[in-house]
Amino acid sequence: MSRFFDLESPLMTGLNKFADLIILNLLTIVCCIPIFTIGASITALHYVCLKIVRDEETYIVKSYFKSFKQNFKQATIIWLIELVVIVILVMDFYLMGHSNVEFPSWLPAALLAVDGLIFILGLHIFPLLSRFENSVSRTIKNSVMIGILTLPRTVLMAIVCAVPVVLIYFFEQILAPLMLLLGISGPAFVCALIYNKTFKRFEPKQEDKDPDDWFVEPAEAVEETESIKDNDSSETLGE
Repeated sequence: MSRFFDLESPLMTGLNKFADLIILNLLTIVCCIPIFTIGASITALHYVCLKIVRDEETYIVKSYFKSFKQNFKQATIIWLIELVVIVILVMDFYLMGHSNVEFPSWLPAALLAVDGLIFILGLHIFPLLSRFENSVSRTIKNSVMIGILTLPRTVLMAIVCAVPVVLIYFFEQILAPLMLLLGISGPAFVCALIYNKTFKRFEPKQEDKDPDDWFVEPAEAVEETESIKDNDSSETLGE
């Protein structure tokens, strides 16, 4: 019984991760409130989630705000670009619904498909930014490349991100408190589990590659991923 409640036991490890994700969720909610900080907040969220997935020792609050500060400029630029795209797409749907002009019947479905494609191809942007040193343009390009080359995993990530929205829509009164605690960090943690293996292909000194893995080599897939960010130290890892 004593081993069951040992700090290194699976139960206690799982409970610690659960508590860390709750803290991370609340941090992200608070830091997203100014709106323009959403990009930096989500980037920091993914940085800490990946460390949790890899069982790396970390201080949640300290790591979160170091990542937030380090990536703030690039994350904000990317977020503002995304925000412009979102506004344009929302306005398109609004105009189709409130305009006297008759649009082709296929146009709403086409726009919805474009929205979904943009969402899927952009899923890796903030995770990549949290982990790798690159310019804004290359980060976006790499996200698109990875989204295409690992399409099954990318679609799975999209489903994971959509589940909380669907659940809160249909079961708002029941699940609202749970979503407040895990609605953002929970899906981010599951997504980190999914893209963790992919990201390892970009990192140096990886000798335990799975020969049966279908993912192509990063040199063939992604443009100039230069180095790894280590937000808990002053070092960066080269190729």
